[in-house]
Amino acid sequence: MKKFLLIVPVLIAAGLPQFAAAKPAGVSMAQARTIALKVAPGRIEKAEREREGGSLRYSFDIRQGNKIHEIGVDVATGRIVENKFEALNARD
Repeated sequence: MKKFLLIVPVLIAAGLPQFAAAKPAGVSMAQARTIALKVAPGRIEKAEREREGGSLRYSFDIRQGNKIHEIGVDVATGRIVENKFEALNARD
């Protein structure tokens, strides 16, 4: 019983730094917004997190004059996964 009691605190102590040092994977909505606005400057009219094609992404509808520039940013990597224009009346 004494051996077990000595091993448990050592195992717990060894594992704690791994949990404390773990960082959340991916990018936040605020980071994705910055990425999207660098690609397509304008006013964000709609922002959402969605699952598209099996992966998560942030989707931004950015108004640029008479068009909407839709930018998709991958949640895990921060890469642009969609970059297209839509007419104002063709938005989903």
